[in-house]
Amino acid sequence: MNLWPWEYLFQAYDQQNFPDLYVPLTLASLVALIATIAFYNIRTRQLHRHLIHLQMYEWILWTAVIVFGLMLVYWVFNFDFFIALATLVVGLGTLVWIRFVRFPPYLRAYERQLAKARYYSRERFTRPESTIRARNSRRRRRR
Repeated sequence: MNLWPWEYLFQAYDQQNFPDLYVPLTLASLVALIATIAFYNIRTRQLHRHLIHLQMYEWILWTAVIVFGLMLVYWVFNFDFFIALATLVVGLGTLVWIRFVRFPPYLRAYERQLAKARYYSRERFTRPESTIRARNSRRRRRR
C-alpha cells in the first residue's frame, strides 16, 4: 500500500492498481450473472402458476443483470474504483432488500391464501356424498 485508503477510490479499476481484486471480482461477476440467469429460468418453469414467486425472481434477475453486467463493463472500460465499489454495495444491498424485506409479506399472504384454499377444498370433499349430485325429488314427466 503506497497510498492512503481513500486515495485508492479514485484510481482506475484495472489489473495494475488492484491486482488482488480485479480478476476475482470479474470472474465472480461473470459466474453470478450466469448463475442468476440459469436460476431464473429453472425456478420460473417450476413455479409458473405462482405469480408472486415469479415477480420476486424477476426483480432479482433484473437487479443482478444490471449489477453484474455493470461490473463487466467496468472491467472493460477501467472506471474509477469508487464507481465499481458503489455499484457492488448498492446492488448487493438491493438484492438483499428484495429477498428479505420487499417480498416476504407478499409471500406470507400468498401462503395463507393457499392454505385457506386447501382447507376449504378438503372440507368440501371429505364426505363421499359431496361428490355425487343429489337427485331432484320432483322429476319432470315426459309427455
